[in-house]
Amino acid sequence: MDLAYIPSPSTGVIHLGPIPLRGYAFCIIIGVFVAVWLGNRRWIARGGKPGTVADIAVWAVPFGLVGGRLYHVITDYQLYFGAGRNWVDAFKIWEGGLGIWGAIALGAVGAWIGCRLRGIPLPAWADALAPGIALAQACGRWGNWFNQELYGRATDLPWAVEITAGPNRDAGTYHPTFLYESLWCVGVALLVLWADRRFTLGHGRAFALYVAAYCVGRGWIEYMRVDEAHHILGVRLNVWTSIVVFVLAVVYLVLSAKLRPGRESVVEPDTSGGKDGDGAAPADADAPAEAADAEKPEPAEAKTPVLTKDAPAKAEAPEPGKR
Repeated sequence: MDLAYIPSPSTGVIHLGPIPLRGYAFCIIIGVFVAVWLGNRRWIARGGKPGTVADIAVWAVPFGLVGGRLYHVITDYQLYFGAGRNWVDAFKIWEGGLGIWGAIALGAVGAWIGCRLRGIPLPAWADALAPGIALAQACGRWGNWFNQELYGRATDLPWAVEITAGPNRDAGTYHPTFLYESLWCVGVALLVLWADRRFTLGHGRAFALYVAAYCVGRGWIEYMRVDEAHHILGVRLNVWTSIVVFVLAVVYLVLSAKLRPGRESVVEPDTSGGKDGDGAAPADADAPAEAADAEKPEPAEAKTPVLTKDAPAKAEAPEPGKR
């Protein structure tokens, strides 16, 4: 008899009148806000402008969602296009199914477009977002808990997750791989924050460190999962993907440190031209107040004629006998 376990929600959706509130989507939305919030703070600390991270995220997030869904549908096509399947289900993103590899890849394309429009180097923006993306993944993994998916092998550990009977799943207690990955992502975020401060990472190296560290955790967590997946040489596809991406990230870290050491001195160009928002040059705060007052004309009644001792007053009458 199991004395302790993590219970699963009885449902992944709550209806607020006619509006369905889905736990999976809610977790993703929370993750996006966390990433933008932390990324904005880091961007400002590096000399960027407030709001720039959110402006570029408007491009990156939709691209990332499409990329994540495409990766999932392509790598698990049999779930949507096999015998007895309905291809319309491929568009039901609220039922789960986002591949982080596709989300990062296509999200980077969207971010590149946004950065190009703002004249910002993509690597600098990615460095600012790196720990926030890891925290976003930590939040998003709890969406799998709401959907009772992506769990590991059966176990009777006290922190096992309880899964109820349903389509393509048997009731029981299993390794909560969603929890393992969520905690791992929190650790990755803390690692990137520490390393960025300790080694002054720049030119995309903070992002590369995030990618490499995430791949290490994703690799061993994949071995615990029991959901259906494609295998290559007896190894799950996502394990191979983790290995390849990890190697690429490490190579980038090494080469970038040699070719472009240090950090960018300017991450966002100043487009104001040294003027205020109305186009006028800003006033000098140190200029004395008298300088401004000197330009003001005096009132007419305040002006009085000035007499000098070399110039007699016009009102003075001439002495008798003199002309």
